[in-house]
Amino acid sequence: MTATADEIPCDSPPCGPGDLERVFGAEHRALTVGILAVVSLIAFEAMAVATAMPVAVRDLDGLPFYSLAFSAFLTTSLIGMVMAGDISDRRGPLLPFVIAVVTFGIGLVLSGAATSMWPFVLGRAIQGFGGGLNIVALYVVIGRAYPDALRPRLFSAMASAWVLPAIIGPSIAGVVADELSWRWVFLAVPPLIVPAVLLMLPRIRSLGASPAAAGAARRRTVPAVVAGVGVAALQYAGQRLDLLALGLLVVGLGMLAVSVPHLLPAGTLQARRGLPTTILLRGVLAGSFFGAETFVPLMLIEQRGMATALAGLTLTGGAVSWSVGSWIQGRPRTKAPRFRLIQWGTGLVGLGIASMSLALWPALPPLVAGAGWVIAGLGMGLAMSSVNVVMLAQSTEAEQGFNSAALQVSDALGSILFIGISGAIFAGLHEREGANADAFLLIYLLMAAIALGGAAAASRVRSDAALEPARSTAG
Repeated sequence: MTATADEIPCDSPPCGPGDLERVFGAEHRALTVGILAVVSLIAFEAMAVATAMPVAVRDLDGLPFYSLAFSAFLTTSLIGMVMAGDISDRRGPLLPFVIAVVTFGIGLVLSGAATSMWPFVLGRAIQGFGGGLNIVALYVVIGRAYPDALRPRLFSAMASAWVLPAIIGPSIAGVVADELSWRWVFLAVPPLIVPAVLLMLPRIRSLGASPAAAGAARRRTVPAVVAGVGVAALQYAGQRLDLLALGLLVVGLGMLAVSVPHLLPAGTLQARRGLPTTILLRGVLAGSFFGAETFVPLMLIEQRGMATALAGLTLTGGAVSWSVGSWIQGRPRTKAPRFRLIQWGTGLVGLGIASMSLALWPALPPLVAGAGWVIAGLGMGLAMSSVNVVMLAQSTEAEQGFNSAALQVSDALGSILFIGISGAIFAGLHEREGANADAFLLIYLLMAAIALGGAAAASRVRSDAALEPARSTAG
């Protein structure tokens, strides 16, 4: 029996402050600390790799393959997400979690020790596979190890675990790459992740598959591979401006069209009420936010002449407010129905993105962009964590792996597609430096419209069953 979206908020016993404090209580402390440590290390690695990548690629004489190091990661992570969901439903989260840690570590070592570009890319692909396995396995662990009342606070803590890496990760990576070697950005992480894994293993071992899950689990590896290749084709097409790019675009979209419906709950693309809309909104949130964020620093530097460091601080402000929004949704005193938190948060994302267009007006200080991105980050914290909570509440134990994987697939596809659309707009309208206000404006307005459309659809997160009491009362 799954909870409805409106049953999740902590507005009645036994869902009180004491219950939420037990995230770090004796029963859950080791698992919670381990999860947050793993998330922090993965967050730091993501931030650090983005900083060190140009140095690594230059050292390996692989500049023409720069984008491949990122697309290989994303392609295999999509496959890992789906496989982790299938395995978790059939056998429990232990096996995909262990495979995730091992493959992620192997990928880091291979990339860090690479002497040419192809082994480096292979290492990145293995990292992506491990990362995709890991995030879905963690969601299944959360779904099975923590009761509904504890999940909002845990997702809040997980969002906070990204803040410090987002602030100091790029700086530390830059110093390490300049003073020691870019290789240590990859090689230093595997030893650090071992203690966190050892903390988690005893509890994860007890989380097997339910009998219903073992019999009903779906195998979707082939559609996942097709989707991964389709994503890679789209990304490569985005790097070219020729007939080959057009062909890759058609092929990539075709592969996604035939594979993605197998990776998501039925009715997701039609925003069917309940779980399908919940899954869809994850992609809408990630796509609109990151589709706009990709062009925030460039706009501030190119159009407003802001220093690179200050432009980067704008993104840091969004990361901090994201954590604040996630903290608000996890407070036991937050009484609003969960679908309202998603609706308000998605609306704030749209408002924050739309306000970025004001920074294009020379009469206003560029700091208005910082304020706008703080608003967008706050909305992401409210909505994204709430979407995670609702997804697990709407899933039976037999569906937790499948639905957790679908959530991550929606996130990944939304980000890739909308970032690609933003990139195509910029490439099509780009003129000389400082004369691209129209391109930036169109990107922000489109991404804001997508987010606001998501806010309008957020009421459909509630299932038909959740509406029955209201209908009965009205009658």
